[in-house]
Parts: sequence; C-alpha cells; structure tokens
Amino acid sequence: MRTKSYELMKKIMEFIENYYSINGRSPSIREIANDLQISVGCVAKYLIEMKNRKMITSSGGSRGIFTENMSSLNNSIRKLAVVGSVACGKPLLAEENIECYLPIPNEFLGSGEYFILKANGDSMVNIGINDGDYIIVRQQETAENGQIVVALINDEATLKRYYKDNRKKKVRLHPENDNMQDMYFDKIQIQGIAVKVIKNLI
Repeated sequence: MRTKSYELMKKIMEFIENYYSINGRSPSIREIANDLQISVGCVAKYLIEMKNRKMITSSGGSRGIFTENMSSLNNSIRKLAVVGSVACGKPLLAEENIECYLPIPNEFLGSGEYFILKANGDSMVNIGINDGDYIIVRQQETAENGQIVVALINDEATLKRYYKDNRKKKVRLHPENDNMQDMYFDKIQIQGIAVKVIKNLI
C-alpha cells in the first residue's frame, strides 16, 4: 500500500480542528475532501490510517471525527442556544425558537446557565445594543434595579432595563432610546439578565 503523506495528515487534522472551533461540530468526510481538493475515498483511507496512529478518534458517525485538541477544547467551551423571535405560547428555549448554537469559551462566562438572544429593533441603542446583535443572557427569574433583563410579555421576549417602581407599585421597563417611553406592568416574567454583547463592527 502506498505510504501516506504525513503532511496531508497534518492538513486534515488542522482542517478538522479549525472547522470544529468555528462550527462547534466535526466536518463530514465530503467537507474535508472539498476543502483539501482530494477525493472522498482518499480522505476515508487517510482517516483510517490516522485512527490507527491514534491521531484521531472516531465514533463511526458521519461527523464523529475527533482529535485530542478538540476533546480539550470541548471541555473549555459551552454551546449556547441562540433564540430569535419567540413564537406565541412557546417557552423561550423551546426547540422551535432556537436558531442555532454558538460555542462560547467558559472563561467568557461565569457560573450559571446561559443562552443567547438575537436583538430585534432599536430600543436599546443608547447603550450600544443594535438590531441583530447577540446578547449573552444568564438565566434567572429575579433582577436588581438597573439591570438589563429579558422579560416575557404577552408571550414575546423583550430586552429592557428593569426598575421596580414602589410608588406606583409597578414594574418599569426602560428602553435605552430617547424616542421611546417607559413601559409599566403589574407583573412581568423575567427570563434572564443580559451580561455581554457580541456584535459586528462593520
């Protein structure tokens, strides 16, 4: 059997790890072949050889290829659900509302459970949250005055600054937009507290 190229093995490993770091999952054999411009059969043979050399492990599935670096990376990241518009009557993290998952390093987060909300509209532009930005939210049901909350109102999620108005005995949700008015509610359902923003600069 023809000797396998170690350089090609390294390229295959690098592609697998880079793909995983970006997508949070392993590439398929076809995706490896397309990127390196070699045949699917060639990739399959190389993967067998790499597995024999313990350069990779495989679960046998179409995306079940892992390297040692990926295993350590997998322990250092969390995949957070990205929630877009929320369907009426559906829980915020219901499968129907989840657009995708984003890998986020653990050191970027604190303790607790998190999800990502895709900002919709311009109600928080004064603090730099624009339409389409991704907001990392820590799940919790309570908030302190001045914190930015994800609140469920009429089965739709909204991102606003939270205040408890003791004089009016109401909850005040403050939009960070000079053209919008505060909103008052007898009661709201808090889904979480916004802690970080991921945004494009262009």
